[in-house]
This record gives sequence, structure tokens and C-alpha cells, in this order.
Amino acid sequence: MNLTLREEMLDSNSLDTIFRTARSQNGWLDREVSDEQIHEIYELMKFGPTAANNCPARITFLKSEDSKNRLKPHLDEGNIEKTMSAPVVAIIGYDTEFYEKLPYLFPHTDARSWFAGKPEKIVASGSMNATLQAAYFMIATRSMGLDCGPMGGFNNEGVDNEFFSDGKTKTLLICGIGYGDESKVFPRSPRLDFSEACQVI
Repeated sequence: MNLTLREEMLDSNSLDTIFRTARSQNGWLDREVSDEQIHEIYELMKFGPTAANNCPARITFLKSEDSKNRLKPHLDEGNIEKTMSAPVVAIIGYDTEFYEKLPYLFPHTDARSWFAGKPEKIVASGSMNATLQAAYFMIATRSMGLDCGPMGGFNNEGVDNEFFSDGKTKTLLICGIGYGDESKVFPRSPRLDFSEACQVI
């Protein structure tokens, strides 16, 4: 017996948790995020689709005070408090040599040759697909009952030099994760209606 679309959907509470009531956080409760939770976030997000399964995202999780202090000098002033107070801060970037793993990740054809020696394609595909993976990361984090505080507002080159000294990884964004302090969340901003953002042709 085939299930209808409604029967296959997540329940309304789950959709609220991931989308409708989830908010980007500006402050955090003093509650630990465990290493097990961090691993589970990745184990969920890794299944999100990327072009040719290229999986270019690379994530460095900062839990210790020392590691977050290394990040602090590279943050814009307005992002310092909410970043430093987060139980965990994820630095999400992309591997500029992601194509070297394609013989394993996409063995159906010589996908490595699509990118090797082609820097413009590497940047375009690496940054786009890692950005997709960053979105999967946030959905996975929320699905586990945690909150996210994604942001730009930092010196990319400084972060790259501090945490990715091999020069291969380029930072895209940082994201605090933990249990959000709802008292520090702004009222929800409006969203565009379907008719303003979409068309069916």
C-alpha cells in the first residue's frame, strides 16, 4: 500500500523544530554539547546531496576556551560575545582539493578530471556544495533539539591561516551551536509570500 504525501511527512512538531519555530540564536544557555552530539550532527548532515557526491565541506568544531580564543581576534566586534559564549562553534569551509576524493565518492566515472587543474570550477563547485552542506548541518543540528547561530562577520583569511595552515581549506561561515537563550532573540522578521518568490509554469 502506497503512503500518501501527508502520511510520509514529518509531524507538525518536527517541522516546527526544524523550520517554523527555529530561530538563529544570539545568546546561549550554560548547557554542554557533548562530543556524541557533535558526531551525530555530522552523521545526519553527510547524507544531504551534493553535486557528484563531492562532499567538499570541512568542519572544525571549537569546544575549548583556548580554541575559541584563537578565533576571537578574527571576529567582527558585534559577533564576539555570541560566538565566545556558544558551547561549540563550528567553522565550516570547503576543501579546495575535494576532487581528489572523487574516485572514492563518485566512482562511476572520472569525475576528478572535471576539476583537476581548473581553479574556477573548483571554487564554484566547492563553495556552492559546501554551502549546501552548511544548510544540512543546521537542519541536522536543529533536528537533534539544538540551536544554531550562523554568521559571517569575521576575517576569512585570518581564520584560514589560524585553523587551516595547509592552505587547502577556505572558510565560508561560522556557526554557534548549543541551547539558545530565547530572551536574546529578536522578533522574527517577515518572509516573502509564495507569490513574491515563486512561480509555477
